[in-house]
Amino acid sequence: MAARWQQTVAPLLPTAAGEAAWRYVLGAYAGPDRHYHALAHLATMFAVLDAHPEKASDAAVLELAVWFHDAVYDSLRHDNEARSAEAALQYLQGSRLSAEQLARLDYLIRRTQHHARTEPNDGLDTALLLDADLWILGAEPAQYAAYARQVRQEYNLVPKLLYRPGRAKVLRHLLEAPQLYRTRYAQQQRDAAARRNLAAELQAWENGRGLDDLSG
Repeated sequence: MAARWQQTVAPLLPTAAGEAAWRYVLGAYAGPDRHYHALAHLATMFAVLDAHPEKASDAAVLELAVWFHDAVYDSLRHDNEARSAEAALQYLQGSRLSAEQLARLDYLIRRTQHHARTEPNDGLDTALLLDADLWILGAEPAQYAAYARQVRQEYNLVPKLLYRPGRAKVLRHLLEAPQLYRTRYAQQQRDAAARRNLAAELQAWENGRGLDDLSG
C-alpha cells in the first residue's frame, strides 16, 4: 500500500508534504475504531479498479479519492464525507493538481455519502469509485456476514434498539435503488449477489435475531 501511495503522490507533492499526508492517511485508517473502514477496504477497492475493464479519465484524482474517502469516519456523525474531502484538500495544498482536479476530487469524495443517488455531474470516475466502494455487498455470504459484523462493531456505541431500524433503513434504501452498481462490469459481477446479501441481512434484522441469522 505504501508503494501505491508513493506512486500516486510522489509526482504531485514535495517529499515532506507527501510524507505528512501519508502519515495522516495511515493513522486515520489504522484507528482502533476501524473494523471495516480500514486499509483492507482500500486494498479491495484498488484491486477492483485494477481489474476493471474501464479505466478512469483521471487516474490520479480517482486514486486520491479512494485514499481519502473514509479518512474521517465517526459513526455518530453524518458529515464524514464532507470532512474527509476537506482533509484531502488540506493535505494536497500546494500540489501539482489543478483547481479543476481538486474540485473534482472534492466532488468524488462527497459523492460517497449517497451511493444510490444519481447526480448530473456524475461520470465514469464517479461510477468506478462508487462501484468499488460497494464491491463488498456482492461478496460470498460468509464474507458479507463478516463485513456486516465489522460495521456493527464500528457502531458499538449505538444500542441495538437504535441500530436495528437505522441499519434496516440503509438496507432498504440500497435494495430500492434501480441500480446498485453503475458500470456494466460491476452489474454483471456483483449485482445479483449483492441484492441477495442485502435482503438476507434485512430479513435477519426484521426477524429480531439480527446478525446471528447471517451465515459465517
